Amino acid sequence: MKIRIRENSIRYRLTKSEVEAFCKTGYFAQKTEFNTTLFCYEIKIKKNINSLQTDFANNTITIYVPNSYTKDWATNSVVGFNNNYITPQGKTLFILVEKDFVCMDETVEDQSDNYPNPNA
Repeated sequence: MKIRIRENSIRYRLTKSEVEAFCKTGYFAQKTEFNTTLFCYEIKIKKNINSLQTDFANNTITIYVPNSYTKDWATNSVVGFNNNYITPQGKTLFILVEKDFVCMDETVEDQSDNYPNPNA
């Protein structure tokens, strides 16, 4: 799973096996181990919500996804989901969760588990 943060926006990109695992279990997480701190980012199904939500607690970014979004996401053509989430402080945080496609440019990154790029 890749994460991109820029100002008040956050994006997760998941490979095929990550999407499959998430849809099967309702949860997927990864971590980055720093010298003194562990940074985690995760995606979870949450009941009784209608759109993406997020939180940051205990060095972990969590994106919450409505259960209905994951019903057949691993097998359908839906690329992803987004939401302009309004925080309790009244700020807008753009959230995007999407399938990771093979890049069109040359990259040294392993892309063997990415979705085929529809523009290829």
